[in-house]
Amino acid sequence: MDISSLGNMSGVLNSAQNSSAASSANSLSSSLKGLSKDSSEDELKGVIKDFESYFVEQIIKEMKDTLTSDDDEDSTVSQYKDMYMDNAIELISDEIVDQVGENYTQQLYEAMKRNYNIE
Repeated sequence: MDISSLGNMSGVLNSAQNSSAASSANSLSSSLKGLSKDSSEDELKGVIKDFESYFVEQIIKEMKDTLTSDDDEDSTVSQYKDMYMDNAIELISDEIVDQVGENYTQQLYEAMKRNYNIE
């Protein structure tokens, strides 16, 4: 995978539907566009981890939506619940990437280093 394919993910990231996800997607998209040949190892790994966390978060949200129904809830209660659930899912996603994503993170990092000719 090369960095241009990560950069092209901004279209996917911009399709986020709620404000929390849109904020995360915009932040991640900006981080991806900010990478260059002069980016440090920490910058590259940080963006890669953010990228992984975002996609794990989206998977968990889709699983949650598949398994739950909001038909019987008051819309105000549902909005508050969704806000807190989004924050919890974001934290869980970060933990999953930190605990089990190291091999994938390293593979993406090595690919980005090759594509940017970073020593």
